Amino acid sequence: MSKARTVLVIGGGAAGNAVTVLLRRAGLAVDLIEAKDDWNATAGSGITLQGNALRVLRELGVWERVEASGFGFGSVGITAPDGTVLHVQNDLRTGGDDLPATVGMQRPRLQRILIDAVRASGADIRLGTRAETLDQDVDGVTVRFTDGTEARYDLVIAADGLSSTTRAAIGVNAKPEPTGMAIWRVAAPRPTGVTRTDLAYGGPAYIAGYCPTSDTTLYAYVVEANRDRASIPPETYAEEMRRLASAYGGHWTEITAHITDPATVNYTWFDRMLVEGSWHRGRVVLIGDAAHCCPPTLAQGAALSLEDAWVLAQMLTAADTWDDALLQAYYERRISRVRPVVEASVQIGRWQLDGARDADVPGLMARTMTMLRELP
Repeated sequence: MSKARTVLVIGGGAAGNAVTVLLRRAGLAVDLIEAKDDWNATAGSGITLQGNALRVLRELGVWERVEASGFGFGSVGITAPDGTVLHVQNDLRTGGDDLPATVGMQRPRLQRILIDAVRASGADIRLGTRAETLDQDVDGVTVRFTDGTEARYDLVIAADGLSSTTRAAIGVNAKPEPTGMAIWRVAAPRPTGVTRTDLAYGGPAYIAGYCPTSDTTLYAYVVEANRDRASIPPETYAEEMRRLASAYGGHWTEITAHITDPATVNYTWFDRMLVEGSWHRGRVVLIGDAAHCCPPTLAQGAALSLEDAWVLAQMLTAADTWDDALLQAYYERRISRVRPVVEASVQIGRWQLDGARDADVPGLMARTMTMLRELP
């Protein structure tokens, strides 16, 4: 590159943290701002990381910590609502044969690992700060922040999530749309016999599942048709999830006994969004959930976001010129991979909502995961 370049990353989630680490490793000057004072360090219950996500985490240099902190496994069980195991399917190793097929983790633990990596990278970090205005010209972006300061950048990377204010500020009109499903999630102690994800179909919910997240913990989830959020007071979250979960047997009996604190239960609608045409306007480019989101039916949300960061960092650090053609090429490279995942994730949920009995869910999942084994 002909001159030192400066980058602002908006958002300190998985995508923003990852692209910051990768660009700093290449010697670029990177500022990262995050709206929340706590950097989302305690948010969430658990996360399922498949091999293509682990591949990027290895590139970030944090795989050993992830491996030590999570719970690796290589299969998924399908059970009846009473807990009877009907089938066990080996998972495809989408990150290659030298990585586990899947690692379950406590989401706050993954965030802390990524935070440590960003801090070690030497990036300039400001928490509790937002971008107030973005004034672009052909050479860069002048950003005014909510703390009253101002700075100039060659590129702004918007990694500020599903409800991205940057996306709207640059004139991208896409918004997340509900798919008709919602999920209850909770962290709980891991019963000794839980060594993989098990999914129960049927009963009062569409899916009841759990994923081990360490030697002692798991996260459990129950998927139902979405309800008006206003009709479910937060103080009743534990009661509502426990009511659904109590219909399931096997390990669910022990898990359900720990669903007691409404503050630890999360209720979220499933959303779909895919920005079409391009993921940039001028010198502001979207990555991660700011550009796309899908239901967690394939557990690929974080993986796709991490892949965005990896691909964009590769392209930026290899290019002598940062221009419209480069950012459009980034979009073209990613959309052909992201679109099938978003569409498959939505389709699996739609089949369940419609009660489709002849749906080829295993076939669609196998085709999609096979594609993801290829490098992004």
